[in-house]
Amino acid sequence: MPMNRRRAVASLGGFPAILRARRRPNILYVMTDDHAAGEMSCAGNRVLRTPNLDRLAAGGVRFSNCFVANSLCAPSRATALTGCFSHINGVRGNSEARDAPREYIRAGLPTYPELLRKAGYRTAVVGKWHLNDPPRGFEYSAVLPGQGVYFDPEFIVDGKVVKHQGYATDLTTGLALAWLEQVRSEPFLLVYQHKAPHRPFTPAPRHARMFDSIELPYPETFNDDYATRRVAKEARDMRFDISLAGDYRDLPKGLSEEAKKRWIYQRFVKDHYRAVYGVDENLGRVLDYLEKRGLSENTVVIYTSDNGFFLGEHGWYDKRFMYEPSLRVPLLVRCPGLGARERVEDRFAQNIDFAPTILDLAGVRIPEWMQGRSLRPLLEGGPAREWRRSIYYTYYENSWALLGGKGREALSDPSFQYFTAHRVSPHRGVRTERHKLIHYYGEGDYWELFDLKNDPHELSNLYGTGASAGLVRQLKDELQRLRRLYRDSSTEG
Repeated sequence: MPMNRRRAVASLGGFPAILRARRRPNILYVMTDDHAAGEMSCAGNRVLRTPNLDRLAAGGVRFSNCFVANSLCAPSRATALTGCFSHINGVRGNSEARDAPREYIRAGLPTYPELLRKAGYRTAVVGKWHLNDPPRGFEYSAVLPGQGVYFDPEFIVDGKVVKHQGYATDLTTGLALAWLEQVRSEPFLLVYQHKAPHRPFTPAPRHARMFDSIELPYPETFNDDYATRRVAKEARDMRFDISLAGDYRDLPKGLSEEAKKRWIYQRFVKDHYRAVYGVDENLGRVLDYLEKRGLSENTVVIYTSDNGFFLGEHGWYDKRFMYEPSLRVPLLVRCPGLGARERVEDRFAQNIDFAPTILDLAGVRIPEWMQGRSLRPLLEGGPAREWRRSIYYTYYENSWALLGGKGREALSDPSFQYFTAHRVSPHRGVRTERHKLIHYYGEGDYWELFDLKNDPHELSNLYGTGASAGLVRQLKDELQRLRRLYRDSSTEG
């Protein structure tokens, strides 16, 4: 039976009322790699200027409290695609270590691109993919193999390896624009994902001298002594002064240990900023193209990163820990049909929410098995019924079984060869507006408790102090509630 106008509108029951009279929106999903939440001028960064990210924020909503479920590249990508935690989607780590089993998205678990394509969307993915699964749900794909490289990279284009000349961030954008140029029917989904600013990052030559004339300020926790956090103290491979000296052939000779640490920090963070600036510049190319084609008013733009990143906090680089710099990610959403502009939303979002939000805005039913929630009520700015007041986090990759049964002895032995390059023990935890409780279950009964209001940098572990007993009971109850809610029945810890 032909679908009349009334039935067509009714079929979009999940679609925002203000958009129901319009055609279905296009979706541009932009993801970078290791972009810290504070690396945007719209988020208060006083050194790095990001005019195009600011442009998105000015035209939409910036989420100031967006968190990941597992701060690592492949798991976060699987979570974003499926709307499920790692224990459901099947991807718990990067599976890049020697002898590590390769992990895939659980068979039969659809991704949001598959659901959008089934609903009539044109779909494409370009740039970094970093999953063992081949891209599925896309009519066109041009992805970097594995981590990819910054200069003259290969792309796997619809299954065939094609060599390109140039800088990966520019090339990824060129592929995105080329696909958009040949798409003349809407709606479309474009998943546009950059390698940058993942290590070992190299900025584009045109940005290589940015920030040379300034000395970046050092984080308050740059010289953290880890006095109350045993696992943090043992994470030696995350420290600038221990892990990164061999990466820089031009590191001056004869520096004191403190001067060496500061020199590496300046080079490392400036290169990170330079790589982010290249992403911002290229995002501007895509936003300009949407405006030129008259597509901006019907295109939802979502910008985020796969995980947060330490940029000198606690003297570290990388991610993995449930501490704030690693846990938080940028999230900007411009949805013209909702009318939200230049607003900061502080209610909790998490990357399990990305897939259901995209499906909701596209008018596609959200499957019951997705564990996230659509952020549409928050984008609309109204009250959200019983919105979450806590988030659940798990980190698995440094599998305890692969430590050869040595337990803590292995962690304290500098010569031990780990499953990953970073000595971060598996852990899970709960974060509320004010408190965070972390259980390092591979360490037995080792816990950390932080008061984020009085200790925003997470320096003082309150667990085990007499005053914390009642609060600990409450947070442990909440942790167990979240485990039941998200169907995490794993026996560890």
